[in-house]
Amino acid sequence: MGFLQLLVVAVLASEHRVAGATEVFGNSSEGLIEFSVGKFRYFELNRPFPEEAILHDISSNVTFLIFQIHSQYQNTTVSFSPTLLSNASETGTASGLVFILRPEQSTCTWYLGTSGIQPVQNMAILLSYTERDPVPGGCNLEFDLDIDPNIYLEYNFFETTIKFAPANLGYARGVDPPPCDAGTDQDSRWRLQYDVYQYFLPENDLTEEMLLKHLQRMVSVPQVKANALKVITLTANDKTSVSFSSLPGQGVIYNVIVWDPFLNTSAAYVPAHTYACSFEAGEGSCASLGRVSSKVFFTLFALLGFFICFFGHRFWKTELFFIGFIIMGFFFYILITRLTPIKYDVNLILTAVAGSVGGMFLVAVWWRFGILSICMLCVGLVLGFLISSVTFFTPLGNLKIFHDDGVFWVTFSCIAILIPVVFMGCLRILNILTCGVIGSYSVVLAIDSYWSTSLSYITLNVLKRALNKDFRRAFTNVPFQTNDFIILAVWGMLAVSGITLQIRRERGRPFFPPHPYKLWKQERERRVTNILDPSYHIPPLRERLYGRLTQIKGLFQKEQPAGERTPLLL
Repeated sequence: MGFLQLLVVAVLASEHRVAGATEVFGNSSEGLIEFSVGKFRYFELNRPFPEEAILHDISSNVTFLIFQIHSQYQNTTVSFSPTLLSNASETGTASGLVFILRPEQSTCTWYLGTSGIQPVQNMAILLSYTERDPVPGGCNLEFDLDIDPNIYLEYNFFETTIKFAPANLGYARGVDPPPCDAGTDQDSRWRLQYDVYQYFLPENDLTEEMLLKHLQRMVSVPQVKANALKVITLTANDKTSVSFSSLPGQGVIYNVIVWDPFLNTSAAYVPAHTYACSFEAGEGSCASLGRVSSKVFFTLFALLGFFICFFGHRFWKTELFFIGFIIMGFFFYILITRLTPIKYDVNLILTAVAGSVGGMFLVAVWWRFGILSICMLCVGLVLGFLISSVTFFTPLGNLKIFHDDGVFWVTFSCIAILIPVVFMGCLRILNILTCGVIGSYSVVLAIDSYWSTSLSYITLNVLKRALNKDFRRAFTNVPFQTNDFIILAVWGMLAVSGITLQIRRERGRPFFPPHPYKLWKQERERRVTNILDPSYHIPPLRERLYGRLTQIKGLFQKEQPAGERTPLLL
């Protein structure tokens, strides 16, 4: 029996061990949770507040502690005392407190709890710092806590914004903290710098275990620097707020490291995470982001795009409809979204109708006037739009100069216009390239409606910027993981195959079809003047319609009886 118990303990320990620094799950029902510095602790909170936690044997060289507790989407509360006070407790999915230690203090206690009905699975850790390390949130003037190491996160469909309180210089136990606003020289907290980091969770994975596992890489300073992407460095003169593009359904962890350049010391804030969606919402929750209307729209769009990718140049009028659909649909969606509050599904239907009208209009312009330059300008601008979007999808788009709307849109338009100008002397190549690249990208958009991919943000970021004026300040970083490499390979394979097939098939053929209206007029004149043509003997349309009406009228006339009705004349 003893051997089985040891085996069970060994299995549990192996499941929750992370780099030798993670402890096994604790049981909060015992009434007391013990912590160790630098050790991750898993436990479940399922009782009313408070649940007491304690740390023993604090080293004498430790000046302050930062305790943090994390859950996926259910709120938990950490407090200095059993009684909840606004300036002595923090509630959220990522909550932390700073413990400023008194001289000779070697034990620290605090209280944990949750107000939810369902049990909450948590991960927590304590980190220690010395008197040389800066104090995260030590100069807080905006939030409730006196010293607030937390990162506050807000999101909507367009952007995710993080805010945090400025830090203060480190100080020894029993010493008053340095004043926050006594001066702006290099001996004050104004010398501190803030590095903002971003870390992406694996795509299409919304599990709690995955989040808590990867949060361990975003807690301490060395782990954050080794695993996350540094987005921007802020000085004390900058506003402690940074915006990012929202990625619904994609887990993202943010953290800030405050650095003292004089002492070369640093400390980490409490990391915050988001999926830019709600786990508890009925409609549009994280588990059901893909709308049926989006799937239908982009599936039909991808079927047409797939045809254009391989046969667009041969079926010229079909391609013109596709191009007109894209241009009119894109601008109409922006217009109706900014001017009206209608729902997304209705907006998508109206966009499809407007796009169809735009496609038919472009086909009608070609059929009647046959101006190739106008049609190819539209084709080239669509390809230029995508190439310009790809350009700003790279790290180039996050340059500070492009946060200005004027600079961004002028640069974006110049890149888009440059494409038809460059290919002005070889219009057939431009048309085939557009068919292959744009047609295959429509398949990528359809894949995104079923299986999320970062490649859809190539054009979605531009659409967001056109719809929301505040999006200009957002960093547009996206994850690029295995799924994205696979879809990128599919996109490239389709584009290359479609372009190659059309170039080989069009050798020796006319560059573009002749003017349809001229052909129709020539055919009509030929039939009128050529008496050997059978169509020459066909009566005019008016006479044929009159004959048909006469036949129909005869069906309703009463038949005359046969036989002689007049007397014979003698």
